[in-house]
Amino acid sequence: MSDNDGKKTLGVRGGPRSGNVKQSFSHGRTKNVVVETKRKRVVKPKPGSGAGGADAGKGKTPSVDPKKRPAGISDAEMERRMKALQAAKEREAEEARRREEEERKREEERQRRREEAEAKEREQREAEERARQKAEEEERKKREAEDAAKQAAQQAAGQPEEATTAKPAPKQAPKARDKEREQDRGRGKGKGGEGRRSGKLTLNQALSGGDGRQKSLAAMKRKQERARQKAMGGKQEREKVVRDVQLPETIVVSELANRMAERVGDVIKALMQNGMMVTQNQSIDADTAELIIEEFGHRVVRVSDADVEDVISQEEDRPEDMRPRPPVITVMGHVDHGKTSLLDAIRNAKVVSGEAGGITQHIGAYQVESEGGTTLTFLDTPGHAAFTSMRARGAQVTDIVVLVVAADDAVMPQTVEAVNHAKAAGVPMIVAINKVDKPEADPDKVRTDLLHHEVIVEKLSGDVQDVEVSAQTGQGLDDLLESIALQAEILELEANPTRSAEGAVIEAQLDVGRGPVATVLVQRGTLRQGDVFVVGEQYGKVRALINDRGERVKEAGPSVPVEVLGINGTPEAGDVLNVVETESQAREIAEYRQEKAKERRAAAGAGASLEQLLAQAKEDENVKEMPIVVKADVQGSAEAIIQAMEKIGNEEVRVRVLHSGVGAITESDIGLAEASGAPVLGFNVRANASARRSANQKGVEIRYYSVIYDLVDDVKAAASGLLGAEIREKFIGYAEIREVFKVSGVGKVAGCLVTEGIARRSAGVRLLRDDVVVHEGTLKTLKRFKDEVSEVQSGQECGMAFENYEDIRQGDVIEIFEREEVTRTLD
Repeated sequence: MSDNDGKKTLGVRGGPRSGNVKQSFSHGRTKNVVVETKRKRVVKPKPGSGAGGADAGKGKTPSVDPKKRPAGISDAEMERRMKALQAAKEREAEEARRREEEERKREEERQRRREEAEAKEREQREAEERARQKAEEEERKKREAEDAAKQAAQQAAGQPEEATTAKPAPKQAPKARDKEREQDRGRGKGKGGEGRRSGKLTLNQALSGGDGRQKSLAAMKRKQERARQKAMGGKQEREKVVRDVQLPETIVVSELANRMAERVGDVIKALMQNGMMVTQNQSIDADTAELIIEEFGHRVVRVSDADVEDVISQEEDRPEDMRPRPPVITVMGHVDHGKTSLLDAIRNAKVVSGEAGGITQHIGAYQVESEGGTTLTFLDTPGHAAFTSMRARGAQVTDIVVLVVAADDAVMPQTVEAVNHAKAAGVPMIVAINKVDKPEADPDKVRTDLLHHEVIVEKLSGDVQDVEVSAQTGQGLDDLLESIALQAEILELEANPTRSAEGAVIEAQLDVGRGPVATVLVQRGTLRQGDVFVVGEQYGKVRALINDRGERVKEAGPSVPVEVLGINGTPEAGDVLNVVETESQAREIAEYRQEKAKERRAAAGAGASLEQLLAQAKEDENVKEMPIVVKADVQGSAEAIIQAMEKIGNEEVRVRVLHSGVGAITESDIGLAEASGAPVLGFNVRANASARRSANQKGVEIRYYSVIYDLVDDVKAAASGLLGAEIREKFIGYAEIREVFKVSGVGKVAGCLVTEGIARRSAGVRLLRDDVVVHEGTLKTLKRFKDEVSEVQSGQECGMAFENYEDIRQGDVIEIFEREEVTRTLD
C-alpha cells in the first residue's frame, strides 16, 4: 500500500501560485527566476446580514448560513465578528439616545432662561409703567390744580365764559402714549430696532456692521437706567467734584489719574493734546502734571519728598496737660574716679562687677527711688578717653550733671571734658568729691583745681553745689540725693504724658536671641507696647518694653529708660525715636532718611576734584596703612573704638577701619578681612562656628577683647611695627691729618693723630676741610706702624686710607662715626 493510496496530495485551496520569469542582462546573459504570487483574501458581506443585525438588536447572536460564509473563515472567527458588529450597533444606538437627551436638556435650559428673561423684562416694564403712570397722575393733578386756580381767578375777574376747554386733553394723552409705546415695542422686536438681536449672526450682517454684536449686561442696565430717568422727568447732571491733588516732584500718569479720580485714558488724551506721547506707567514732571490738573478743574497742592516727615507731630504741649516728671541725672567724670561705684552705693547693686576690667564701657540707665519717694533716673557714662561721643550724648539728654572727682586724684583730662560737655548742654552741675575716706584725700585741692575751669563751688562762694561722698562707706550719699532733689525742684521739670511718645536712643545693640535692641530714654509722651515708631533710618513696632530691672512693662512715661524690641535694624546711638500712626508712614520716613544718608555719603565721596584726588594719592603713597575689622556688642562701643583708631598713627602710619558693626563676627567679616589682609577685632563679641572654620582655613587672625585699653594698646603696638627703624649717628672720634704719604699699590695714605675718642676700622668716616664735609665713605685701611689694626685710641698716631678717594691734604680733619638702628613707637 503506497503512501498516497490513490488519493490526491493535501493542500490549501487558493494558496500561492508559483511561476518562472526569465530575466535578461547585458552581453546576452539571461537568468530564470521562480516567482511566487499570493492572492489577497477579501471578505464580502453576504446578503441577508440585515436580518442578523435585527436579531442582534434583540440580544440574539445571529447565525450565518455556512454556504454564504467567506472562504477560509472558521465558525469561531465568524461568531466573534458578528458579536463585534452587534456591539458597535449597540454603541451607536446608545450615543444617539444620549445626544437626544442632552439636546432635550439644553432646549429646556434655553426655554427656562428665556422665560426668566421675559419675566424679568415684564417686571421691569411693569415697574416702568407704574412709575410712568404715577408721574402722569401727578402731572395731571398739577395741571388740574393750575386750571382750577386759573378758572377761579377768571371768575373773580368776571370772565366766566372763557373757562378752559382743554380739560378732556389729559384723558386722551395716556391713550396716545400707550399707542406710541406699542409702536416702539413693535419696532424693537424687528431687526432694525434697539432690542436684542434674534436668530444667528450671518456673514453679511457681520461685514455690514448691522447688529453685529450683542449688547452686554452693563449696557442693558445703563439703557434701562436712562429710560427710567427719562420717565421720572429727565436725566440730572451730576455736579463735578473739585479735588485737592497732592503733587510731588515727579508722578506716574496712572497715579495722577487716581488722585484726580479721572479715567487714565482721559489723562493720556490730555497729555497727547499737549504734545506728550506717554503711557500710564511713565512719570511726568510736576509742571506738566500741574497743567493737566488745572485743565481737569482740580486744585494743585505742591508737596516735596521731605514732607513725609510732617506726619511726626511737632505741636506744642498745652500747660494744662503738663505733669511733673523725674529728673534725668548723668554721672560723669574721669576713668576710675568711682562713678559706677557711687551709683552702686545709691542703687545697692553691683554694676561694676558686670563690667570687664572694672571700668564702664556702656551707658547704663537706671531708676532709683529716694527715701523721700522721689524717682530719679541715672545715666552712667564711661570715663575712658575713647568714649567722648557717649559723654556728649549723655549730656544732651540730661537735666542735671553729677561730676565725680576723686579726692586723691584731683581734676583729670576727662573731668575737664565732662565740664565742657555740661557747659555746652547748659545744664546745672553738682560736684561729688569721691574717695574722701582715703588718707591721701584732699577735697580742697579738687575745689581749687576746678577754679581753673570756671567751676566755682559753694564753699568758695560759688553757685555750684559740692558734696563730699564715699562710695565705700556710704558717707554723704544722703546729702548728694538731697542736693539732686533740690536742684530738680528748682528746675520744675514737666512733660506731657498723653501725647505721642518721643525719646532718645542712649545705646543700641544686636542681640542674638532678641534681634536689634535699643535703650531709649522717653522724653515726652508715653511709649506703649504695639506703638509704631521711626528711629533714625530704622522703623518698627514695639514688641516688648523692658525696664532697668529686666521686667517687662506695658508702657513707659517721660524720663523712663526702657529697652525697646521690634526694630527692623540697629539704630545709631543718639537717634530720636518718634511714634507715628501707621507702619506705612514709618516705612516711608525711614526709606526717605536712608536715601538722604546715601546721598550725603555719595556727595562726601564725590566732592573732591581730580587735582585734589591726585594730591591725596601722592600724599598717601608714602603712608603705610594697617587695616582692621571691628565688631562690638553695642553701637556706642563700636563708635568709641573707631574714634580711638583714628587717633592712632602719624604721617607715616595710620590705622584704617575697613568695617565696623554690631553683633557676632560672621563669615562675611572673615571674607572681608582675608581680602584686605586685616585682623578681626571683637569687643565683647565672639565669632560663630562657620566664621571660626573660615578663619582657620583662610588664616585670618581673630582677637577678642573685653577692655578697650587692651584693644587700643595692641593696635598701637601693631601699627608701630609698620614704622621704619630710625637710623641714628653716634660720633666716636676725630683724627687730624699730619702728613700725606704715597704708597705704591695702596695710593695716598694719611698719617693721622687721633685727637678725640676712638678710630675704628668698621666705622664710617667724613673728611672735613675748613669745617666743610668734602667726602663721606669708609676706610680702606687702618694701620698702626706697619700692622693692620681694628681700632686706635685717642692720642695715638695711625695711618688711614679712604675707599675710592685720594683727595686728602695736610690739615684735614677726619670725623669717625657709627650708625645704629632705633626701633620707633607710636606715642
